[in-house]
Formats: sequence, C-alpha cells, structure tokens
Amino acid sequence: MNRDNTFQPGPDNLRQDLGIIETVRRWVESFVIGMNLCPFAKRELLQERIRFAVTQSSTEAGLLVALEAELELLVNASAVETTLLIHPGVLQDFHDYNRFLDDADSLLLQMGLEGVYQVASFHPDYQFDDTDTDAVENYTNRSPYPMLHLIREASLDRVLADYPDPEEIPQRNIERMKKLGKGRLEAILQACYYSAEK
Repeated sequence: MNRDNTFQPGPDNLRQDLGIIETVRRWVESFVIGMNLCPFAKRELLQERIRFAVTQSSTEAGLLVALEAELELLVNASAVETTLLIHPGVLQDFHDYNRFLDDADSLLLQMGLEGVYQVASFHPDYQFDDTDTDAVENYTNRSPYPMLHLIREASLDRVLADYPDPEEIPQRNIERMKKLGKGRLEAILQACYYSAEK
C-alpha cells in the first residue's frame, strides 16, 4: 500500500483494489442484502448503480481529497446512485474514524452539498454510543474495511416515503443481530474475506 498518499496505477495495486472491492461486494450481498439490513440495496446492486471505490490514501487529508472527488463524481454521474468509498490505509482506529466524520460533514457544507448528500459510516470496529465494544447491535454497521457511504438525500427520501414504518428499520436490524448472535455474525464477515482470496 502506498504511503505517499497518491494512488499509483499498476498490477499490484489493481489486484489489491479488486480483492478489496470483491470482499466489500460480498459483504453487501451476504450481510447488507442477505440479512435485509437495508431494504433498498438489492435493487441498486442488481442494476449496478453502486460504485465501489478504493482509495490508497494513508492520511486524513488524502482521504478528504478522495471524498471530494467522489462527491464531484456523484454530482456529474446520475447513473451512479450511491458510492462506497473504501479506505483501508487510513482511520483504522474507530475513534479516529468517528472524529473524521465531522470533517466529512464540513466538506459537504464547503461544497454546497449539505442536504443533497449524506455520509453514512461503516467500520470493522463500529461502536454505537452507550454500547460495549462487543455488543451485537454494533454489527449493523460493521464492515470488512473502513468506508464512507455516500447517499443521495432525494433518493433516500423517495424510497423511505414508500416503505412501511421506516423508523422501525434500525430496531428490526438490531433484533436480527441479536437473534443471529456474535459468533454467527463474525463467521459471515470472515467468509467475505475468504471468498475474495480464492
């Protein structure tokens, strides 16, 4: 992985990025869609409207540059519904990642995109406020790699308007996590990595 904060095209980086994308795609298929954590994801995945982007950034400043580029791409590419910006080389510590979300929101404001897009958060060590580190409900937002999910606000409002009891989605997801248990959830997450390495 580059440490100069710049992506260098080449077979090793390409291979690495494709493996990371394959892992995240399998996580979306088996975890997000397979457990119906997001009832809207399946349609977008089948229509290939989810962009999986990997940045080689190793600093927060570099990640902000990559985030700005992805937001500009969404502004200009209506065929892309949503982006998962995967950043395995930076913000591996969840507390640092959580603090960075304020910078991401500030960038939206600076770009005049507040209320147009929102940034949702996923991390391997995700932890909700007032929960223990190993609390099973944290798995609703745990992912194979740190990533930022860029969502079009208008699209989200549109699908939520037609979905019954959307406010109940988080609680239903938590109950689903509790029913499966930590051991099963860990196994599903690990299977995403193994599949990508075959």
